[in-house]
Amino acid sequence: IRRLDCLLSFDAIAKSNAYVRPEVNETTTIEIKDGRHPVIEQQLPIDEEYVANDILLDNTDQQVIILTGPNMSGKSALLRQTALITLMAQAGSFVPAESASIGWVDKIFTRVGASDNIALGESTFMVEMLEAASILNNLSERSLVILDEIGRGTSTYDGLSIAWAVAEYLHDLSGTGVKTLFATHYHELTDLVRTHQRVKNFNIAVKEWNDEIIFLRKLVDGGTNRSYGIQVARLAGIPRTVVKRAKKILAGIESGAHPVGPSSETVASAGRPEKEAVQLSLFNSPENAVLTMLNRIDVTRLTPLEALNCLDRLCELAKGGSG
Repeated sequence: IRRLDCLLSFDAIAKSNAYVRPEVNETTTIEIKDGRHPVIEQQLPIDEEYVANDILLDNTDQQVIILTGPNMSGKSALLRQTALITLMAQAGSFVPAESASIGWVDKIFTRVGASDNIALGESTFMVEMLEAASILNNLSERSLVILDEIGRGTSTYDGLSIAWAVAEYLHDLSGTGVKTLFATHYHELTDLVRTHQRVKNFNIAVKEWNDEIIFLRKLVDGGTNRSYGIQVARLAGIPRTVVKRAKKILAGIESGAHPVGPSSETVASAGRPEKEAVQLSLFNSPENAVLTMLNRIDVTRLTPLEALNCLDRLCELAKGGSG
């Protein structure tokens, strides 16, 4: 009765939601045409249609996809729908797609979202690293890996280095690699295509119009070097003065001169001249690096484990390590 109930549910959902019969085979290729997220497409307004996307992963040409694009653009949905379609196909269900050919996988690994474990003294970043470690230590060439950001919970250089090393490990594992979808805001990772033949860059397309961004939700070839974070912050309701100031700071950073000190509006009201911008250095001196890290520490929220990690890092910086 349980088996019949499950099969009847598969049948009812397939008919009502226009699912198709997938092909599950012995290949190492996952190819999905016009795939959709089975949950999100049911929650959209009546007048809005889910934007379907193609995904191709194999062990010869396109094994690791570096996915870039703005927040809110649909990167997470694309990652998760790929994992769900793969899982549904192997469970015996029809799938939300135009067609799907699934080379069977032994495990689906995901590292998505952000959470901490305060009771055990584990910060958000520590939980992220524990999840990443579990994935990297239990992989096989038949696995499917879904990574939605790696290394974002620590300093820029540390996080980028970890993300880069993880991507390389997934590509080079046992000489064969593992099929991976890797969403990131570290745009530097798109350079991996120059040295790793099975890495490919894709991004979720957007359009800019009158300082607005329009999410097209469509996966397109190539990487992007913009995350449109300030525009997303504005959409979330961040005060206009903060958004305006953020744009000014971003322009200064991109031009190589970081505006420090109070904003021009604050200076003008105080009757003092605005401080001159200073040139950012890629590698800070040990003294500056230590001061920078100290200024970032919120001692009221540090767990004992985080305090020990901070102290260890400060000792490295004081000896001349990179900041």
